[in-house]
Amino acid sequence: MKIGFCMFLWTTNVTGKHQKLLRDIKATGYDGVEIPVFEGTPDDYRRLGEMLDRIGLERTAVSAMGDPAMNLISPSAATRKAGMNYMKWAIDCAEALGAKTLSGPLHSTLGQFSGVGPTSAEKKRSVASQRAIGDHAGQHGVTIGLEALNRFECYLLNTMADLSAHIDEIGHPNIRAMYDTFHANIEETDPIGAYTKHVRNIAHIHISENDRGVPGRGNIPWKKTFSAIKESGYDGWLTIEAFGRGLKDLAAATKVWRDFAENPEAVYREGFTHIRKGWKRA
Repeated sequence: MKIGFCMFLWTTNVTGKHQKLLRDIKATGYDGVEIPVFEGTPDDYRRLGEMLDRIGLERTAVSAMGDPAMNLISPSAATRKAGMNYMKWAIDCAEALGAKTLSGPLHSTLGQFSGVGPTSAEKKRSVASQRAIGDHAGQHGVTIGLEALNRFECYLLNTMADLSAHIDEIGHPNIRAMYDTFHANIEETDPIGAYTKHVRNIAHIHISENDRGVPGRGNIPWKKTFSAIKESGYDGWLTIEAFGRGLKDLAAATKVWRDFAENPEAVYREGFTHIRKGWKRA
């Protein structure tokens, strides 16, 4: 098991100016960081990967699509193609970064709603899109971790059961699932069962408190969660995802209107200790 921290707490564009912070994350004990992929070129991410190598941090990647003009489930072929092009670019950047996984709600437009639930036609278009994405990801050694988001952020996939069934239908080894404790706390009647029943499809895990703040300070059933993950034999990343108000667009997308911790250091330092102790006790 490896412990990571998502850089969303500070930025969607990690650069050399974050080197001091990254070194402190490493000194705290983290194995790696999760790097947002939203702008730049593969060469930019290659240079970032080289800096992370010097610091001694491994990495995963995360992204999302908030532009309706590149919706992968749109009835418009041109719109789906734009989404495919974005995903190919993000995969190329992840490979250049040295990240083996690229996760997030990479199945539909974040925050866009139709007013009804997902249709069979949308699911069918999603399957076709994801199979093509999976082919590109496979050629570049990257695994996609699709994320089920709560009903207030997307409508295509809200539960692990829906996500896992969709992964099964896609049937591509490079298209997998991500389990997020925050979203499970909202949508699942049994968050632990949602993990254990679908662990065969899970390639990545986000550790996130019910308020998006410091892991361990809220009401997520952490003892049962860590026990279930450990007993399942999962040996991948446990990556903390927390949010703040520092990034206006991201705060608006995730509906963050207040601070959840006294400072960022409390989140990544206390969060690391929380995972270490919880894993040891499990």
